[in-house]
Formats: sequence, structure tokens, C-alpha cells
Amino acid sequence: MKRIIVIGSPGAGKSTFARQLRDITGLPLYYLDMIWHLPDRTTIAKDEFDQKLMDILKTDTWIIDGNYGRTIEMRLKYCDTVFLLDYPLEVCLAGAKARVGKKREEIPWVEEELDEEFRQWIIDFPETKLPQIYGLLEQYGAGKEINIFRSREDANKYLESI
Repeated sequence: MKRIIVIGSPGAGKSTFARQLRDITGLPLYYLDMIWHLPDRTTIAKDEFDQKLMDILKTDTWIIDGNYGRTIEMRLKYCDTVFLLDYPLEVCLAGAKARVGKKREEIPWVEEELDEEFRQWIIDFPETKLPQIYGLLEQYGAGKEINIFRSREDANKYLESI
């Protein structure tokens, strides 16, 4: 377990899980949101993002937190371990609401509200994104450790066991 990706719906707690994993393993942690977003809420160019991601992927050890669907396939090719947080919609919506107004190390600003577009993206995630993720895991998962958690309790039990 040296090259790890943490994926799942927004609000599932990917960043919290990734931080706890970092604290246990000592592996460097990279947040895709911190690479993609600038403090003024703009983003870097896709080619610049892809180059920064590739620079990370080519190193020996890492934890990468975030979905960024167009890059999951690339990350799956390089990782040896996957953590998919496949939690119920209600848990993810509650998680996204709970972080409003809180400073977080994985994004360069404080969310002041759960905007409707982002809320809808979370609602649509199980139908639009999860099937793609499971398809990619099927396609690229051979020889990799794949951990799928259906609850925070399952994820916490795993962390306690390592």
C-alpha cells in the first residue's frame, strides 16, 4: 500500500479518510481540489493540472484524494490500492452540509453555502458517476487492493485495523 487513491461521492468524507490514512501510514497526501482550484475560486488549465497530477503519479508513494472523473483511469493505472467510499446519498448530503462554513485543508476557501448545483451533483452521483467508477475498477482493478466501504463505520473499522 504505497500508491493509494480515495474516491467516492462529494460529502462522503474522502478527505477525512485520506487524512487519517496519511496519519497512520506517513504517506504524502495530495488533494486534487487543491491542485485544480485557486484561492479566488478559479481553476488552473487542464493541461497544467494533468502535468501536476502526472508528476505525483510518477513518484514512489502517495495518497490522492478526489474524484475528477476524467483522471480516475489514469490514477488507476498507477495506484496499487483503491478506497471507494460508496455511502448512502443521505450520508453524503449531510456530510456536504456539515462542512459549510468550516476551513478545510483540502480546498483553498471556506464554502459559505451548499449551492444547488453542487447539491444536485451529489444527488446524481449514484446514478451518473458510480456506474462509471465500478466499470473502471472492473477494467483496471486486477492486481490491486480494492476496498469498498458502504458506511463510515466500515471505513473507521478498517483504519483501526491497520
